[in-house]
Amino acid sequence: MGKGKRKVPGLNQSSTADISFILLIFFLVTTSMDTDSGLSRRLPEWDPDAVEQEMKIKERNVMTVQVNKFNEIYVKNGVINRQIEVSELKDIAKEFIANPDDNVNLPIKEDYDIEGYGVVVTTVKHVISLQTDRTTNYEIYFQVQHELSKAYSELRDQWARKNFGKPYAECDEKTEQPVVRGVYSNKISEAEPKQYGTAQ
Repeated sequence: MGKGKRKVPGLNQSSTADISFILLIFFLVTTSMDTDSGLSRRLPEWDPDAVEQEMKIKERNVMTVQVNKFNEIYVKNGVINRQIEVSELKDIAKEFIANPDDNVNLPIKEDYDIEGYGVVVTTVKHVISLQTDRTTNYEIYFQVQHELSKAYSELRDQWARKNFGKPYAECDEKTEQPVVRGVYSNKISEAEPKQYGTAQ
């Protein structure tokens, strides 16, 4: 007796679309995407009285750093008012922030009470105002931010070595580092980019 041909059952394809969709979602979630590089900055808390406080800032307490569309850097504070190279910015910022010689044209040094440490004399009201043009090269912007950050880092390191006998990086994160940051707190104010040719 001849055997009849067996019918091979076909694959159930009704759920193929669902499986494909699940796999797509899986790969989208687990695949690492390229991320843009940026600056680690923590925005200050919103202060409703900020505008009024800005009006009260004394001119000697403000250093303006302008970067125009030609990527030229201009600095204005109580001591200088000229175009500079980016390599000069760190030392200019350090002198402005610390005012080591108590220059009457640089930020006022005041007694500042730091919780858990005591009173220190520092330029607590200084502000560095960074202004850029809408067409400023992003690389130049990064370099300016980097130099300003280095100024704060070096001042913190020097103060920590002098007062705690070790570099800032080795200071205790809960007790000593907050004290050092209180002495030299990062006060960089960024204005909305403007459209201008040459900074004044």
